Amino acid sequence: MQANQKAWIGRKRAQAAVAKLESHGFDAHFYEDTQAASTAVLEMVASCETFGFGGSDTTRELGLTAALREKGKTVYDHWMTGISAAKDLELRLAQGRCDCFFCSANAIAMTGEIVNVDGVGNRTNAMTFGPRKVMIVAGVNKLAADLHAALKRVRETAAPMRARSLKMETPCAKTGVCSDCNTPQRICRVTTILHRRPMLTDISVVLINTSLGF
Repeated sequence: MQANQKAWIGRKRAQAAVAKLESHGFDAHFYEDTQAASTAVLEMVASCETFGFGGSDTTRELGLTAALREKGKTVYDHWMTGISAAKDLELRLAQGRCDCFFCSANAIAMTGEIVNVDGVGNRTNAMTFGPRKVMIVAGVNKLAADLHAALKRVRETAAPMRARSLKMETPCAKTGVCSDCNTPQRICRVTTILHRRPMLTDISVVLINTSLGF
């Protein structure tokens, strides 16, 4: 019964967010589970040949990199193991000029804004201008009441969890609390807020009724 209520509230919140995102110019969709979302997303991007992936656990949880490689598509993924620093940079640069760029969001406001915070900036750059198509995939756990709450979610939830997952030497990775640090491995360096769809970028937002990523 509790699971049913969680699914119901997630669905209602996501559907309301989709409507607001659409009013802001985004192509927005809602799916009940990752399987339905993955199938739909692959159909949406079938005409694309080259794909970039930002640092996103969510897109990997959907199995998108493997599925695209199986279809013979070119995938620029800097999370590949065993690559050199030069190759890592090459892949990040290619993500900004691919046919389709995949990423998630650190937070999506119910008022229609999409918030992301980066340490390098390849994701925040690629999702605003460059690729012909951008796909933002997120679980309902990323939804926040408004822009203020979305920024708070990044600071208090997403950033400490991400820093810990990357084994970064930052205060938040140890305490779980943001101290607005100046440590060399700080991952909060670039913040983008998509208030509306950028004029020259086709962006689809896919919300899924489950918890994904950080």
